[in-house]
Amino acid sequence: MIQIYNNIFINEGMIKYKGIRSAKPGGQNVNKVSTGIHLQYDLNKHGYPSWFIAKIKENGKKSISESGILNIKAISHRTQYRNRQEALKRMVDLFNKSVIRPKKRIKTRPSLKSHVNRIASKKKQSQKKQLRKPPKINE
Repeated sequence: MIQIYNNIFINEGMIKYKGIRSAKPGGQNVNKVSTGIHLQYDLNKHGYPSWFIAKIKENGKKSISESGILNIKAISHRTQYRNRQEALKRMVDLFNKSVIRPKKRIKTRPSLKSHVNRIASKKKQSQKKQLRKPPKINE
């Protein structure tokens, strides 16, 4: 079990790994050995809170299917072991990113002094502009 948050964790026994052929590094080995990894994790089988499911679907748009299965492909390394670690790391990063909830904004009002200062500075600026104008000539 990988603990992410208070009641949110990843059950490593429920992760399905499948070897796939990699189109990345490996030379001639690419054609013979399945070094890539396809990770699958069913989000519906765990009692995750609804806010977390919504956030994880928002953050991992392309990697989550409509049925709620998280799919991650890792093909960047030459060995299956390192690709497996990479896929698990990306999954943990996605979970950590989805756990963060933004703080609610508390509406505040500007203080009376700041309001008075703002109006005073506007009046001062207005007077400065008025003094720059040429004087009116009465005809």
